[in-house]
Amino acid sequence: MPLLSDLAQALEAGDRARVEILTARALQENMSPDGILKEGLFAGMDVVGARFKNGDIYIPQVLIAARAMHAGMEILRPHLIRTGAKPAGTFIIGTVQGDHHDIGKNLVAMMLQGKGFEVIDLGVNVPSERFVQALRDHEANIIGMSALLSITLPFMEETIEAIGRAGLRDTVKIMVGGGSVTQAYADQIGADGYGPDATAAAENALALLA
Repeated sequence: MPLLSDLAQALEAGDRARVEILTARALQENMSPDGILKEGLFAGMDVVGARFKNGDIYIPQVLIAARAMHAGMEILRPHLIRTGAKPAGTFIIGTVQGDHHDIGKNLVAMMLQGKGFEVIDLGVNVPSERFVQALRDHEANIIGMSALLSITLPFMEETIEAIGRAGLRDTVKIMVGGGSVTQAYADQIGADGYGPDATAAAENALALLA
C-alpha cells in the first residue's frame, strides 16, 4: 500500500514527525495495526538494518531512525494491545558485569525491536544474578549478553553457569556479542548464538526461535 510504503520511507529517513502523522493516518483509514507495524515500521527498520550492515549509514542515522520507530510505536501500541498482537519473543539484554559500554547493546536492542521483539534492557555492569532474576521475572525466550572489554568475558560464562544452577538453562536461548567476542568464544562457553553486529544479532535471534 502506498501509505505504508511512505511510512517505511519516512522511518528510513528518520523523519519522526512524518512517521507519527502517517501512523495516525493509517489507523484513521482502518488499516490493521499489525499490518502498519510489519509493512510500515518494521519494513523501514529492516532497510535501516541492511544499510547499516553494508556500511551505507552509521550509528547516528540508526539512532535517529530508531527514535522515529519508537514514536510510531507509541501511537500504535494501544491498538496492538486491543487486537491481542503478540511480540516475536521476549529478549533480555545487558552488558555484563565490569563493562559499562552500551552503544553496541543499544543498537542490538533497537534492531530487535525492529524485528518485533519485546526487549527488556538491563543496562550495563549487569551481574549474573540479575540476569537470572530477570529471566524468572519475564520468562524470556532469549538472553543476550554484550561485552566490549576482554577482561569481562569470563562474566558471560559465569552467567551461563548461574542460569544452569538456577535450573533455567533449558528454558532459554543465550546469545553473546560485542567487540571482544568471537564465534569461537561463544561456542567455547556454550552459548546458543552469536551476533557479530547488531543486524546479524537480530536476524540470528529470530532464527533461534524458528
